[in-house]
Amino acid sequence: MDLEKFRSQFPQLSRTVYGKPLVYLDNAATALRPQSVIDKWAESASMNTANIHRAVHYVASVATEEYENARKAVASYIGASSPSEIVFTSGATASLNLVASSYGSAFIGKGDEIIIAESEHHSDIVPWQMLCERTGASIKVWKVSDDGHLDLAQLESLLSPSSKICCVAHISNVLGLVNPVDDIVNICHSKGCLVLVDGAQGIVHTRPDVSKTGCDFYVFSGHKAFASPGTGILYARKELLDSMPPFMGGGEMINTVRWSGSTYAEAPMKFEAGTQNFTGVATLVPALSVLQSSMEEDLAANTDKVCGYVLDALSSDRRIHLYGLPGDGFVKIPLFSFSVEHCHHEDLALILDKMGIAVRSGQMCAEPLMDRFGVTGMLRASFAPYNTLSEAEYFVRSLDRAISMLA
Repeated sequence: MDLEKFRSQFPQLSRTVYGKPLVYLDNAATALRPQSVIDKWAESASMNTANIHRAVHYVASVATEEYENARKAVASYIGASSPSEIVFTSGATASLNLVASSYGSAFIGKGDEIIIAESEHHSDIVPWQMLCERTGASIKVWKVSDDGHLDLAQLESLLSPSSKICCVAHISNVLGLVNPVDDIVNICHSKGCLVLVDGAQGIVHTRPDVSKTGCDFYVFSGHKAFASPGTGILYARKELLDSMPPFMGGGEMINTVRWSGSTYAEAPMKFEAGTQNFTGVATLVPALSVLQSSMEEDLAANTDKVCGYVLDALSSDRRIHLYGLPGDGFVKIPLFSFSVEHCHHEDLALILDKMGIAVRSGQMCAEPLMDRFGVTGMLRASFAPYNTLSEAEYFVRSLDRAISMLA
């Protein structure tokens, strides 16, 4: 599939902002939706609305089948051994909270340790802090270097017999560096420590294989991978899911309910209480199809070209401090967070917006990482497979103009 054909699937790319063609570079926050996802969304909402796993009538059967087909599609895409290892949630944040609450309450207690990378998103920090407040466990911070790299030797020094779980992003949403999750898993498992991988960015820019990686948990959101908002995935090894208590109580997560007590359904159903987002979950099937096509050779080559161009342009500009540099085995995706001397990140974002360019400014839900680099916030431009080299060139020219206006 060539780039223009791929771009034609995304209606929002044809809109204008302030009279200028939209250049959407906030993909790390949420991706645009392709027409196939929009069509499935509309079909599910207009023709297949019925509560799943409950009624025996035809429409309910169709809705249930589409929901479970999505579970099979996700399991196949990420290399899970069975669809029963896939739990649907409302997003990566909900998936992380589920693990911290359910696994944490059952297996982490006073004196235990949780290792968290310094570059983690708030949603992979705060739920663990809340758990520590309840249980008396503690957090060890795995620090990043000035280049944004995680040192495996430091990880080994952090691990102890009390280490229960290590939490690390597949790809940092700020630094844009692909972390060596295979090596991380091997090191942690050799010490009896589980590994949770936040794949919110990893699902978009790599093809994760959880069976090969061997991670214990892998989470991501549908909305960053072309699917509907309000859809999230938790992968966990079946034996872990079986050992974990339910996260919420309600309909469909039970086996029996009596005043004397209740028994629970098997995983994954025991973690999916209440009416699920069946309309949104159905969009994961076309979304994963588009995601897979985005990794075809020609499109991947375009993404590499865009990444290389922007990396060269930003790193060679002395006014710009770029965070997250490739090298020493760390590969960078086309996600660039930076600060500019004497320019506030939000001012730059507002000026770029008037030029038709959508970027992110602020802390990117990673305040500890901002503190690490001594900044109050950054500007982030994150590219998707539908972004062109000409858009990248326009961004660099526009950023130069914006900096000059604020100098």
